Amino acid sequence: MFILATTKYFLCRARKFFKKHPDLKEAFEKLVEDLRHDPFQPHLEYHRLSGKLVGVQAVSLTRSYRVTLTIIIKEKEIILLDIGTHDEVYRKK
Repeated sequence: MFILATTKYFLCRARKFFKKHPDLKEAFEKLVEDLRHDPFQPHLEYHRLSGKLVGVQAVSLTRSYRVTLTIIIKEKEIILLDIGTHDEVYRKK
């Protein structure tokens, strides 16, 4: 079982995201539960990012929305970093 943590930035983004998309709260709760059990489940579409986001991974919330995260295997910890559309979460930081 993995431990989930969030950044302040993620909490701010999530608050705004769910104001616009309250219908996705249930899907997000399921995603979080699935991440806790096994972040590498095929339906999560886990993938590593490159370029300016090297070292960060992402999973799909829906076909249009992503959650970026960092997985620390050694400590079995997942840190949620961002939530939003494909373009929003993959933008150059």
